[in-house]
Order: sequence, then C-alpha cells, then structure tokens
Amino acid sequence: MIYSLQGKRVWVAGHKGMVGSAIVRRLSRENCTILNVGRAQVNLENQAEVYEWMNHNKPEVVFLAAATVGGILANSVRPVDFIYNNLMIQTNIISGAHAVGVQKLLFLGSSCIYPREATQPISEEELLSGPLEPTNQWYAIAKIAGIKLIQAYRQQYGCDFISCMPTNLYGPADNYHPENSHVVPALIRKITQAHKSGYKEVILWGTGKALREFLYVDDLADACVFLMQNYSDGLPINVGVGQDISIAVLANIIAEVVGYQGDFVYDSTKPDGTPRKLLDTTRINNLGWTATTKLKDGIKIAHQDFLARNL
Repeated sequence: MIYSLQGKRVWVAGHKGMVGSAIVRRLSRENCTILNVGRAQVNLENQAEVYEWMNHNKPEVVFLAAATVGGILANSVRPVDFIYNNLMIQTNIISGAHAVGVQKLLFLGSSCIYPREATQPISEEELLSGPLEPTNQWYAIAKIAGIKLIQAYRQQYGCDFISCMPTNLYGPADNYHPENSHVVPALIRKITQAHKSGYKEVILWGTGKALREFLYVDDLADACVFLMQNYSDGLPINVGVGQDISIAVLANIIAEVVGYQGDFVYDSTKPDGTPRKLLDTTRINNLGWTATTKLKDGIKIAHQDFLARNL
C-alpha cells in the first residue's frame, strides 16, 4: 500500500540545506503542510529543545536531512563535529519522533557508511562488512549509528522508520566553501575562479583517478518522497544513478560548462579517498524509481547557482 502524504504535517529537518531545500521543493507538489524550524529557534543538538518543538508542532511525517557535512579536509580537521554533532542531531529527532507518535520517518544516511574496499557496485548488504575509509570515518560512524537506531525502533516499537543511502550529491544550495565543500562544488568554485582570473592551470587534490558517482539533489528529493510513499523496511536502501566517472573526467566536464580551457595539475601528495564508490541501485530501481538528471545538465544548474551567489 502507498503511504499518502496528503493532508499530513511534514517536518523537513534541515530545510535550509541543499538536501532539505530540495525536499521542500519536491513536497510543494504534494498536498501536505510543510513544517520547518531554524537554528535560531531550535538547537537540534539539544534534546529538550527538540522534544519541546515536536510536542508543540506535532509532525506526522519527518524527513531527517539535518546534518553536519563536509569534504575530506573538513572531516580530517574537525572529527568531533562530524561524529558528535551528527549523533546528537539524529538521536534527538529519531527518539523524539517515537515520543510524539510520528507515523513515518526517513533518515538520510550516506554512501560513506560502506567499507573502503567494498565490492563494486556496493549493495546494501555490504554495510559493516569491512574497515571504513579513514578520511571520513567520523561521519560514517555517526550515520551507521543512525541506521541502527532506525532498525532498533522498528524492532522494539514497530515504528515505520526507514533510511536511505544517497551517493555523492550536488546542486542548488550546495556548500561552496573553499575548505569544507565536497568535490563537485569545490571544483565548480576553483575552476570558475581560474577562468575569471585567466589562470593557465588549476591544481587539484589527488591523482584524478578516483571513481565517484554523482546524483543531482532534486533527483534525491524525488527519491525520498517516493520511498516515503512506497518503502517500509529496516534495510537501508541505496539512492544513486548507477554510473560513476573519474575525478579527472568530472573536472573536464565542469571546465566545459564554465568555459575554462587551461590545464589541470594533480597533486598526488593529497589523498584520493576511497578508490571507487558506486552504489548498487537495483532495489530502488525495482521499486519503480530511477534518477533522470544528466550530470552535465545538473552541473550547468549548479554552476548558475554558484554564480548567482556571487561567491
């Protein structure tokens, strides 16, 4: 049976972030009441504040998109933020959802939960089958704990809580910070600035050989709504496009979109991260959902978003 969002009070936790704002855009097509609250009103790391807000606003559905996120450098220099903040945020919201009787909750994890040397493409069964990638282990451990908490509430209390594991994301409202961003926004910023400044070359981290899969954030939002309506199981479910490319190819695609014609120099003294990370999306595809946005088309939109922010 399809779970209907019609007439429901739906809380998008993290509504100002890239994922949360995309979910809000997608929910505008559903006949539901969208709830949100900013950091100035509620500190999601404070259980009392979260419980008080949830008790007062009575959400029936929760999309848990709030998180502390960042790239390899941010994970390396701020490990406490990535494990502690995320553990607190997700624990407060998930336990609060049970306490106030939320009907359904979707927890957004990350593909970094899977082992560094996982079999490719990575199926959901690979979880906890080997050591994690050291450069993002703090974030990964927090997300794994969130998945297990979802499963625990299903097992002990019968809560209809689910979790999905998106691959690498990009799109409007991304974080373009020069030190804390992920690879797509980092490259968009660096290559755009090089183009404007007339630089002949751009230095990029790693060898350029690492393989990654990239999902446009509005495709993820559509998948989240689809799963909320059509999925109910304790096993986390992958969300991706089913195809990966090298960082070198990604850089060339972004250069083409930006109009940059210089060269790329790869600093192999910097880490590549996981050698390859491609998700097996068989389970969600068999349910009837597939991604629709082509990578170059999505990067064009992301680039325009970056320019509009005058960064």
